[in-house]
Amino acid sequence: MLETRAITVRFGGQTALDGVSLVAADGEITGLIGPNGAGKTTMFDVITGLRRPQGGSVRLDDRDVTKVRPHLRARAGLARTFQSLQLFGTLTVRENILLGVPGGSRRAREQAADRLIDVVGLGSNADRLAQSLPTGTGRLVELGRALAGEPRFLLLDEPASGQSAEETAGFKQLMRRIAADGVGILLVEHDVPLVMDVCSMIHVLDFGRLIASGPPATIRDDRAVQAAYLGVERGAA
Repeated sequence: MLETRAITVRFGGQTALDGVSLVAADGEITGLIGPNGAGKTTMFDVITGLRRPQGGSVRLDDRDVTKVRPHLRARAGLARTFQSLQLFGTLTVRENILLGVPGGSRRAREQAADRLIDVVGLGSNADRLAQSLPTGTGRLVELGRALAGEPRFLLLDEPASGQSAEETAGFKQLMRRIAADGVGILLVEHDVPLVMDVCSMIHVLDFGRLIASGPPATIRDDRAVQAAYLGVERGAA
C-alpha cells in the first residue's frame, strides 16, 4: 500500500497541500483529480521525493519514506511519468527505455528493453528518434521507461494529454493490464470519463485540500466535487 498522511506543503505564504491523506493499493488504479493548481503534481513530487513536505509523511507499506532520497524510492518500487514529456530526443525509443533498465549484462538489459517495447506497443517505432515522435507515442516511451525498473507503484501525470481518442482507448487497456499484473497506479488526469472508467477509487483535491474520496459513482454524485471540478453549479439539480 502507498499512503500519504496529513501532507502539508507551503510555498512562502501559499499552502499548496493542506493536510492531505490518501491511499493507493497494489493492483488497482487510483485517481487523483482536481482543477488546475489543486496540488496534484505537488503531491506527486512529495511522494517521489522531489519535494520535502513541511508536515506529514509518505509510507510505502509500513515503511516511512518521507526522508528517503528519490533514487532510493525508485529502487523501493516508486516510478513516475511527468506532465511534460521527459525524453532524450536524440536517442531512439529503444535507447530511452534501455536507460531505465537496472543493472545486469548488456544483453540482458537489451532483452528487457525489447520486452517492454512489446508491452507498450512500440515495436514499429523502436528505432525512431524520440524527438520525431508525436506526443501520444512519446507518452508510451515514457511509460515503458518507467516500467523498466519493475515498480510496485506507478504515478502517471496526465498520460492522456496529447493523445487521440484511439490512443487514449489503447492506453486505458494498457493501464488495466499493468494493474492486473499487480502494479498499483496513481493517476492524475483531466480526462474525467477516462478516470471514471478505469479507477476503482478516486481522491479529489481543490485548493490543496482533499474534498472527497470514494469510488467513481460516489465522486460523480458528490456536490462539492461537482461544484469544484465537474462543472455543476452549487444548488443545481
